[in-house]
Amino acid sequence: MQTELLIHADWVLPVDASDATLEKHSLGIADGRIAALLPRAEAEAQIEAARTLDLAGHALMPGLINAHTHSPMSLLRGLADDLPLMTWLHEHIWPAEGRWVDAEFVADGTRLALLEMLRGGITCFNDMYFHAEVTARVCAEAGMRVLAGMIVVDFPTRYADNADDYLRRGLELYDRWRDHPLVRPAFAPHSTYAVSEAPLTRVRTLADELEVPVHIHLHETRDEVQQVLRAHGERPIARLDRLGLLGPQLIAVHMTQLEDEEIARLAETDTQVVHCPESNLKLASGFCPVHDLLAAGVNVALGTDGAASNNDLNMLGEMRTAALLAKGVAGAASVLPAAQALRMATWNGAKALGLDGEIGSLEVGKAADVVAVDLGDPHTQPVYHPCSQLVYAASSHQVRHVWIRGRQVLRDGAPLTLDPPAIIAAAKAWGARIGGDESRGRVSTRPPESG
Repeated sequence: MQTELLIHADWVLPVDASDATLEKHSLGIADGRIAALLPRAEAEAQIEAARTLDLAGHALMPGLINAHTHSPMSLLRGLADDLPLMTWLHEHIWPAEGRWVDAEFVADGTRLALLEMLRGGITCFNDMYFHAEVTARVCAEAGMRVLAGMIVVDFPTRYADNADDYLRRGLELYDRWRDHPLVRPAFAPHSTYAVSEAPLTRVRTLADELEVPVHIHLHETRDEVQQVLRAHGERPIARLDRLGLLGPQLIAVHMTQLEDEEIARLAETDTQVVHCPESNLKLASGFCPVHDLLAAGVNVALGTDGAASNNDLNMLGEMRTAALLAKGVAGAASVLPAAQALRMATWNGAKALGLDGEIGSLEVGKAADVVAVDLGDPHTQPVYHPCSQLVYAASSHQVRHVWIRGRQVLRDGAPLTLDPPAIIAAAKAWGARIGGDESRGRVSTRPPESG
């Protein structure tokens, strides 16, 4: 067998059905796909590789999947911390967005997010923000995999005038990017309180016709649920169920306020759930009942949310927080073990985004989205159980190599498709402009441009 690249590693965590950790194995890449996964001795005897990489002390794992974020909001990181949700939104985030969000902001913010995510082993993310066509272009240029959200809200912003205008722009994005190997469009109605019934119904119809996912904030806070209940006489999940939106194509984010019958309905409809533990903790939004959801058979993925409310895009950290929080909420140390946390950040994320046939595990035939983590660092020594070290101890600086669809995008910790000095310079320039507004106390009551 011939391959373009053969990687030897001390450990491989395929995140396949067995959940096994393979020792002294080798992974071969050809034509952007995983061509072989064999014990090292067999690989050396059977495979003729154009290039070989020997990664002693490293673990290979599938690329991490950030199943919910607002990547351009990296430019608002740290703008307004330690505040109640409504104060944070109304007095800081929404005014800044209303003043500054345009195509240039989105391009620079997305590049900053990509730099952080690639360095942390993230190879795919699910985004919801304005100017998604810009995010799609930046990701294609950088070789990053993205679900680009065709956002929908009822109210006018600098991006669009009304729900019909958002949908028009979304369909233009779909037509431009639907056949790209790394960019997949998805509808992204913000929430059941920001999108009325007619646009939600049209989203369902279009999503069915185009066979694309629907990405929405849902049951994020108690106030949200009560607001929708007062306005419509039903809880948000019930509203979406009545409109025919619950199902495998729905990516429901946050889900901190759930009743037993709602969990059962999510399982019955195979609705996808994304847990964002650090953002929910920081904004005191509540606790997603992850253990109950998983026990009911619901697929639960992990996301960071935006850097303005997290404040990072670190999926290694998110795995650790998710595992620890689930144990505390359930009152049981055995809840959400390391292997399950890793699966949530890889295979479960791929399933949530409708990409589990392509990515999410290291299996022959799948796309070569591969991450190498150096476990020789003091943070992760000694190594008794590589999966536990990845979830409970590893840091993003230990991510040394990243491949997406077989193309190397990070080598020895250095990005190959991005320009870090230019990205940091742009971020600093935005910080100076936005920070000047913030220090002058600019306040607005504009509706949200994100979430």
